[in-house]
Amino acid sequence: MSLKFRRIILGVGAIALLSVGVMAWQPGSDGYRQANAATDYQQLQKFSQVMEMVRQAYVEEVSDEKLIEGALSGMLLSLDPHSTYLDKEMYKQMNVDTKGEFGGLGIEIQSAEGGIRIVSPIEDTPADRAGVKAGDLIIKIDEDLARDMSLMEAVKKMRGKPGTSIMLTIFREGENAPLEVKITRAVIKVNSVKSDMLAPGYAYLRITQFQQPTVQLLSKQIRELKKRAGGTLSGAVLDLRNNPGGLLNQAVAVSDLFLEKGNIVSTKSRAGKSLSFDAEPGDILQGLPMVVLMNNGSASASEIVGGALQDHHRAIVMGTKSFGKGSVQSVVPLNDGTAIKVTTALYYTPSGRSIQATGIDPDILVEQVVLKRDEEANKRASNSVSEANLKGHLANGNGKKKKVKEEMGEGPSEVMQERLKLDTQLQRALDLLRGLHVLRG
Repeated sequence: MSLKFRRIILGVGAIALLSVGVMAWQPGSDGYRQANAATDYQQLQKFSQVMEMVRQAYVEEVSDEKLIEGALSGMLLSLDPHSTYLDKEMYKQMNVDTKGEFGGLGIEIQSAEGGIRIVSPIEDTPADRAGVKAGDLIIKIDEDLARDMSLMEAVKKMRGKPGTSIMLTIFREGENAPLEVKITRAVIKVNSVKSDMLAPGYAYLRITQFQQPTVQLLSKQIRELKKRAGGTLSGAVLDLRNNPGGLLNQAVAVSDLFLEKGNIVSTKSRAGKSLSFDAEPGDILQGLPMVVLMNNGSASASEIVGGALQDHHRAIVMGTKSFGKGSVQSVVPLNDGTAIKVTTALYYTPSGRSIQATGIDPDILVEQVVLKRDEEANKRASNSVSEANLKGHLANGNGKKKKVKEEMGEGPSEVMQERLKLDTQLQRALDLLRGLHVLRG
């Protein structure tokens, strides 16, 4: 039996087998099922015919595996930007990513018209240090046009041996010409939770990604900040800016830390069971004022947290509109070590809002303004004169009082003090917390 004849037999057998599977899943009347089965058979027959023609006539010999994987990749890519086929290498790497250590540049990306869109650079990674920003459009990777690549092809090209470099050509809104950014690859260890004091009594909590240990790290650092504050906090900022998302269960657990009761998030799907996640009693901050900072780099799991705290009026959301990724992807492993990631549901906040393509609108809109250190202004401020500077001024009669720092515990680190000078959104968040604390008495 010739090779060609065997392939035709196999192709027809696959068509027959798939057709039986399709028929078994078709709803409705027998006539409806039969009509759809006939259409499906014709489409599968067309696929088999094209595949056989490529085998026979393409300028180079192509393996059946490559053709099938290309077909699967194209099929999923045609659905939406987040559905994709994962070959063995990508599936293995995806499992490593969620544990917080992987190699590459440190950016979250998605497919876009004309190239690859950067959802968010991950904090303290090569891409972040190189100045890459959320919303940048990658139009070239080295000398290759990004518009000609699938998302997985772009990921493969950007990942590589630590220490090697890559050139990204990006288009940034507001710039007159494309920018070339050279980035050196590194083994990226993402510390998903960071914390500090904004001022005595006011906690700063930063989540860069939602990974397996996130909620445990966050709980631990809140307890440590309470000790630094002398046992009592006055308020907290939860910074989710440029957080591209991550694991759903960690987003739910983080939301639950600050909520006493009520729904956190629900999902609705066309097939399969819709899910709903509710909070359990216990607010780790015991109702203290909270501000959540978000921007257009806040996506997916970070939008779940922001939406839940906003809908329950547990926190004030400040900053700019979030990214708007409100879809659920299910990863289905296949027998040969590959997998598919397919969009199966949409997220809904406790009030029933869909995040998809709308995002979270802040309660208080605060655009990020780039500030520069003004040494002259600082010098003028330090040279200002008040009553206390006048020789022979009268005492105020209040007597000596403890400093606020002694009453409330430690203040911000030097790094945080420098950051506060330049981060206008963080400044406004701290101002708001102080105002809320005064109103609460």
